[in-house]
Amino acid sequence: MKVTANARFAIKSWEEKPYSEGEGLPKLTRATVTKALTGEISGEGQVEYLMMYRPDGTASFIGFERVTGAFGGRSGSFVLQRSGVFEDGQAKERYHVVPGSATGDLVGLKGEGSTSVGHGMEHPFTLDYELD
Repeated sequence: MKVTANARFAIKSWEEKPYSEGEGLPKLTRATVTKALTGEISGEGQVEYLMMYRPDGTASFIGFERVTGAFGGRSGSFVLQRSGVFEDGQAKERYHVVPGSATGDLVGLKGEGSTSVGHGMEHPFTLDYELD
């Protein structure tokens, strides 16, 4: 049976650098991001995003995030695979727990979620999950 955990995340750091760009080409960047999670999921997230920016300012991105913390009375870590787009001032993203990535009391975790957030420092985070 799936359960929903609701939390919030705040961006603690965001370091983004281009790794490929040129006139008439979409800019490719890599961002290293650290997040603090509070609420029903508490802990820290470390994510690496690869992003492609179009000339109109929209972007597509993918990433992997290791979340280390606690929820549902258990602690450990797990990895989220993320993908999304940035358009109309919103980052629209889908994510899921990578099978076999959970550690500690979270071994066997399965889950997924989606979000749409604007610029700012704190955002909602929801994970619909099952835990054996």
